[in-house]
Formats: sequence, C-alpha cells, structure tokens
Amino acid sequence: MPFPAALRHRNYRLYFAGQGLSVLGTWMQRVAMYWLVYRLSGSELLLGLSGFMSQIPVLILGPLGGLWADRADRRRLLMVTQALAMAQAGMLAYLTLSGHIAVWHVLAMSAVLGVINAIDTPLRQSFIVDIVTDRKELPGAIAMNSLTNNSGRLIGPSIAGVMIAVFSEGACFAFNAVSYLAVLCALYVMRIETKRPARDHSGVVDALKSGARYAWNNWPIRRLLLLIACVSFMATPYTVLMPVYIDRVLHGGPHTMGYMLSAAGTGAVIGTVYLAWRSELKGLDTIIGGATTAAGAALIVFAASPWIYLSGAMMVVVGFGVIVTGAGINTLVQTIVHDAMRGRVMSFYTMAFLGVAPLGAVGIGALAEAAGVQAALAVGGLATAAAGVQFLLGRPRLRAALRALTDRPVG
Repeated sequence: MPFPAALRHRNYRLYFAGQGLSVLGTWMQRVAMYWLVYRLSGSELLLGLSGFMSQIPVLILGPLGGLWADRADRRRLLMVTQALAMAQAGMLAYLTLSGHIAVWHVLAMSAVLGVINAIDTPLRQSFIVDIVTDRKELPGAIAMNSLTNNSGRLIGPSIAGVMIAVFSEGACFAFNAVSYLAVLCALYVMRIETKRPARDHSGVVDALKSGARYAWNNWPIRRLLLLIACVSFMATPYTVLMPVYIDRVLHGGPHTMGYMLSAAGTGAVIGTVYLAWRSELKGLDTIIGGATTAAGAALIVFAASPWIYLSGAMMVVVGFGVIVTGAGINTLVQTIVHDAMRGRVMSFYTMAFLGVAPLGAVGIGALAEAAGVQAALAVGGLATAAAGVQFLLGRPRLRAALRALTDRPVG
C-alpha cells in the first residue's frame, strides 16, 4: 500500500499530527456537553437545542468565514480561531470543575463554539492548499483530514465516557482545551511562504455576492454542492432519529445505540482510508455517485430491518457512503476552484455539508412524528439514492465541464 503523498510535506505532517490530538479532544467535548445538558436538565428539548445552537451558526455565518479566508493570512487567522476555541473549552472546564455550571452556560458556550466553527471550518478547508502545494496530492490530503476527524469520532466518545464516569465532564473540557496547544504549536513552527491576498476593495456584501455568483455560475461546483446538500438534508438526520429507531424498532437501549453509531463511524473510517491512499482524480465522479447511491440504498434497508446485525451492517455502508461523498466532492471542488474564491466557495461547501444538517433533522423529525420513524428513514434513503443515480447519469456532462477546468483526467 503506497505511503500517502501528502505526508511527504513537512507542514502537512505538523498539521496532521496537531489536528489528530485536537479532534480527539473536540469529540470528547461534544459528548461531554450533550451528557452535561441532559444530566442538568433531563430535557430532550434542551439536548436538541444544544446541538442546534452549535451547528446553525455555520449556515448563517459560514460565508463570512470564507471571505476572511480569501482576504487574510490563513495561518494567522487559524491561530486566532484555535485560541478562541481553546478559551471556550477552558471556560467550560472552569465552570464545570468549580461547580458553577448551569444549562444556560452550556447553551451559550455551544452558540459561541458554533460562531467560532463558522469561521474556522472554511478556513481549515482552504488552508490545505497552503501546506500541500502540489495539486495532484490534494485528494490524499483531504482524505487524510477526513480520516483524522472520523478516527476522533470513533475513539473520542469512548474515552469521554470513561473520563465522565471516573472524573466529570469538566475533565473532558480541560483535555480539549489543552489539546488545542498541539495545533497552535504546529501552526507556529510551520514554514509557509507569506502570500499577499489579491487586493479586493469591494465591500463585504459585494464580495459575498461575487462569491455566490461564482459558485452558482460554475456549473460543476453548483452540481457538486447541490448533491452534498441533498445528502446532508436527507441522509445524515439518521443520527437524530437513532434513539427512536433503537427503542421502537430494535427494542434496544443505549448499548445498541452505541453499537450503531460505532458501525457508522467504522464505515466512515474505512471510506477515508480508501480515499487517503487513492491519489488520482480519474473515476472520482463515479465513486461519488456510487457512494451516494449505496448510502441511500443502505438507509432504506436499515429503515426496514428488525435485526440488529443487519442494521449494523447497513450503518457501516451509510457511514462509508456519506463520508466518501463528502470528501470526494471536497476534492473535486478544491481542484477546480479559483484561488481568489477558494475561501468563499469552501464556506458554501461547509454550509451544504454541515449547515444544512440541522434543517434536515427538523424536516425528517417532523416526518417521523407524522408517519413513523421507519417511513422517515426510508424517504431519506430513497431521496439520497435517487440523487446518486441522477448524478451517475449526468457524468458525461460533468466530465466535459471538469476537463475544461483542470488538466487532469477525471473519467
């Protein structure tokens, strides 16, 4: 198996190592925040509100983060956002360990973290091209980033559970605060040629409009962003419905839910490992369409399955399909986007992948309330599979458009 080419770059190795520890802390904090809200309030509504408040700022403020990524020194701005996230985690740790924590504190800190992530996420997406200068190695670098995040998703919750049981939620917050030092140190010691952003004297509104026009008028980018938005809206809400499905269909409990989420995480890790060692663009459009279709079909089977092991197997496929679709689209968009628009376009990608998810959770949740959880999951799977098939059928036009924008074969 070939060594991932992106890891040959010193700057990327530093970033990858720092992110690995930080992402672990991030997932530990996420689990601890949800557990803390439920422990303090016993309210499912407040639990859902906590998740909503941490995600919705990405949908609202994401374009501003993308604009800053286009106009500012990305490394310096990343150091600012990482330091702010460290301060947020440190405040949570202090309030919890000192015994002063209240539900409103957690909700407020969730909103603060959401605002930070709205700036930080498109910034991190755009920063990859600054530390992996060879565009041919972008697919592997993007996949390695996804691998880091999904490995943290797989391991972090388990560590958080132990730390909460032995110490408290505050220990998870404290660990996360300290973990940001790894990223800050990595960013500080990187050797990156300072590039002056292109001068753009337009106002914020005009600049955001120009970014939106660019993304919309660039047909391949528009097509790719619409696909990931569909997957995010229709497929990813399965995580919100999981407790209801476990209770009413599989008649299980928390351990069963943990098994299902771990299965999805396993599929995501497998998908990112596959993409990390696959360095070429050729055939990536087919992989994206196939992964989307497979995720939708697996979600349909999952919705109808009364057997825990079949359901778990389908979760592996869903996790694989969603992450391969997301990382594959990220790769194609990063390959063809103009550097002057990279930050803004990646903010639209972030909005489509992460910001649309809470809206999908509300919509699919309302459908589950009216028609039942199995029907809602099946509808989401059917829409996802249909989007994947439509994408596969439209490959000839997409390939022709991509060839005009890149000198590398995609089909």
